[in-house]
Amino acid sequence: MLTFESPEYLFLILLIPVLFYFRHFGSSSGRSLRVSTGIWRKGIVTIKQRGLKLALFFSAFFFWAGLFLLGLALGGPALSIQEKVYLNRGADIVIVLDQSPSMAARDFPSETRLESAINMIKLFVSARKNDAVGLVGFGEEAVLKVPPTTDYNSFLSRLEESLIMELGEGTAIGMGLAVAVLHLSESRSDQRVIVLITDGDNNAGEIQPSAAASMAAQMGIRLYTIGIGGEGEVPFEFIHPESGQLMTGTLNSRFDETLLQDLAETGGGSFFKASSPGTLESVFRSIDSLETIEERVRIQVRTEPLYRWFIFLGLILILTDLLLRRLFFREIL
Repeated sequence: MLTFESPEYLFLILLIPVLFYFRHFGSSSGRSLRVSTGIWRKGIVTIKQRGLKLALFFSAFFFWAGLFLLGLALGGPALSIQEKVYLNRGADIVIVLDQSPSMAARDFPSETRLESAINMIKLFVSARKNDAVGLVGFGEEAVLKVPPTTDYNSFLSRLEESLIMELGEGTAIGMGLAVAVLHLSESRSDQRVIVLITDGDNNAGEIQPSAAASMAAQMGIRLYTIGIGGEGEVPFEFIHPESGQLMTGTLNSRFDETLLQDLAETGGGSFFKASSPGTLESVFRSIDSLETIEERVRIQVRTEPLYRWFIFLGLILILTDLLLRRLFFREIL
């Protein structure tokens, strides 16, 4: 919204119509058109009268428009921007994402389990307003990819870079949970949440999943677990991150449902089974509805001064008028 810090000076703009009248319709103006002899050749005017009048019109328009902008600049124009300021901290959420080879299974239509999970995470994050979201990836080892942040664009950019088997061939569920717990342990949020997404058994890492879930419970961190994919023989296909070779085949898909249920129970959360993109989407909606914090906000108005731009544009227009008169029209004033 455009506002003026010194609106009393805007009354000076009313002088512009008066000046316009005396310049163009006063007793000494508008009766004759002075033409430079430099545009005459053998008694014939080389510039058509219509084109000359049009050029003079634009020259005058630039001058008066520039003067008008300078008048507005005296009023102190500023852009008022309303911003929503959150008075309370949102939830801190860390998503622990399985990147083992089995996540390349294509039992979801037209996409792998990892691709489906990434797409649903995007929707989940897009619904966040004041919650900090982090990302832990795990395979044979686990790493923190994004610490909890409200910079959702950076989070999504890093999420999209997640590749199958970039962290090894195993499934270190316990390590992934432990990394998430470690980085939530220092959080000052009243609501700390871990969302585990996996399709396999814990078969790597030095930390047992049950131990990591117990640590989360002791620190008041709620744990949700999602078992993704169906069971039985499913095809898989992915590009090996190191060799660039296309890997294809089939695998016997299953995840330890009992383990995931126990982890969620220990962590005070819930277990969800997602065997299709539709059910996975409903799972994230359920988690979204469970993890809500009452928002306390204050509307803050921030102003950005614009007078420099008005002065700059006004001077540009006036200088354009002068250049047209001095250079293009030569002696024509």
